Amino acid sequence: MAAIKKIRSEPTTLGGAVNIVPNGLRLLDRLGLLDELKALASSAQGLQLHSLRGSVLVDIDLGKWSRDKIGYGFMRVLRTDLVQLFMRHTKKHDIPVHFGKNMMSITETNTEVSVAFSDGTTDTADLVLGCDGIHSAVRTLHVNPAAVPEYSGIANMFTILPTSRLSEKNCTIAPALHATLTHTGMFGVMPCTASGDQLYWFYSREVQVPEGGNKEGWQVFGDKEIQSFKDNLLGLVNEAQSDWADQLGEIIQKTDTIKFYPIYKMPAMGTWGTARCLLLGDAAHAMPPHAGQGTSMALEDVFLLSRLLEGTEHSVTEVIKEYEVVRRPRVEAIATTSVENGQMRKNTSPWALAMKENAIGFGFWMYKMTGLQSLGVGMSQKEHIYDVMDEPIWSKRSV
Repeated sequence: MAAIKKIRSEPTTLGGAVNIVPNGLRLLDRLGLLDELKALASSAQGLQLHSLRGSVLVDIDLGKWSRDKIGYGFMRVLRTDLVQLFMRHTKKHDIPVHFGKNMMSITETNTEVSVAFSDGTTDTADLVLGCDGIHSAVRTLHVNPAAVPEYSGIANMFTILPTSRLSEKNCTIAPALHATLTHTGMFGVMPCTASGDQLYWFYSREVQVPEGGNKEGWQVFGDKEIQSFKDNLLGLVNEAQSDWADQLGEIIQKTDTIKFYPIYKMPAMGTWGTARCLLLGDAAHAMPPHAGQGTSMALEDVFLLSRLLEGTEHSVTEVIKEYEVVRRPRVEAIATTSVENGQMRKNTSPWALAMKENAIGFGFWMYKMTGLQSLGVGMSQKEHIYDVMDEPIWSKRSV
């Protein structure tokens, strides 16, 4: 019987909110979770790109084409709400979840795989799935110890802010992802609950690796970076003197706690499996969040693996090999998109920022005027309607 082993003593998350794009929502619907998710998440579909000076450079419905094509748009949900949703359904379907299980070693034979834990227990199974994140114990202990996460050069500062903390003038924000470029990074704010009473905001920027580059170094550096960020960004919004800058300024000032998170990624060519162990999600292919596909990529992983495991004509080892062959092109394409999207977070001069804003504004005006969105061109729209259940597998895959 399948079972989930967790190193933590209880469910935990990084915090903040996650974006779920159309390809992921379709899979959650197939799991029967979409209606419950709708009651938790923001369904805001728009993207607005603002200038600190107050002008709106871009105002577009991100989800229109995908809704027309497959019936799904975008959602943003608190990580804690999403984890609780998954936990309720694991319990509903009698899937055991064991907490406090610290993995110590993995041993494979031709017929089974055994996992030893620090509490002295050992479990044996036909297949072990490492769904344990970018710092995966399954990967570092057994599957691919040489694969080390790489720093992307970008770090995020983020938090959740109740709109009740804002003044009457600034407590209402249009249901959209609101992005604002600065010469040192990008500020984003968006509703992340169904009622819109919670805002998720982040500031994403280039940050150099601190001396040592270890967890302790990042912690000390992160505390300093957060204070520097608040001071610098408040200075920028105060200079801008616009209604939008005033709203951003209050959002920042009314925030007590900000988390600092350096963004790492996995190298592209590392192996994901052995004969009886397979890495899924961030354990295999962690990527920057700039494509908004993290949750959806993990869902695609699970659905593809489930398809390959159906029936008994293929061995576990054959399934793992086929999984890597089929899955890797899609993963690498999304990873490339996420890195490309991260370029907008890089440092630039105020003059270059003004030029970039003008170019983006004109580019999106042309995009709308020519009707390219309605053709599925640009903005990763075709990636959003991808269906992993249509991916050719086994003999049906072209060579």
